[in-house]
Amino acid sequence: MIRDRFMLEALKEARKGAEKGEVPVGAVIVQNGKIVARAHSLVRKKKDPTAHAEILAIRKASVRNNYERLNGAEMYVTLEPCSMCAGAMVLSRIDKLYFGASEPNTGAAGTVFNVVSDPHHNHRIKTFKGVLEAESSEMLKAFFKDKRKK
Repeated sequence: MIRDRFMLEALKEARKGAEKGEVPVGAVIVQNGKIVARAHSLVRKKKDPTAHAEILAIRKASVRNNYERLNGAEMYVTLEPCSMCAGAMVLSRIDKLYFGASEPNTGAAGTVFNVVSDPHHNHRIKTFKGVLEAESSEMLKAFFKDKRKK
């Protein structure tokens, strides 16, 4: 399935982050069937609480397109976005969101909040959850299990 192919790319990004000691979250943005941006979380490295994978990918795609709107874009991310990232997706006009693992504490794509589909916004994102969920969840669990050991 095509969506699995792009989620596998997001998982590759998440692994890159984990190798750097970052929470393993990866994101890719697709337009017209091609990846236009990819990123992994760099919060610790950049000492920047906004350096989430989704935000970094949105910034890259916007620069690449020379436009702040990502009309027709799809975001593939390994973990359900937080409110900040979900809000940025709405503001950038991403059309579709595919995510792997749900985030039971801060998920803003339907689990705790539903920023991406809030009727008060003038743009809503079609959301698909649980794409390669087991792989995304396992990577996160392994990362935090290893952190607890240290």
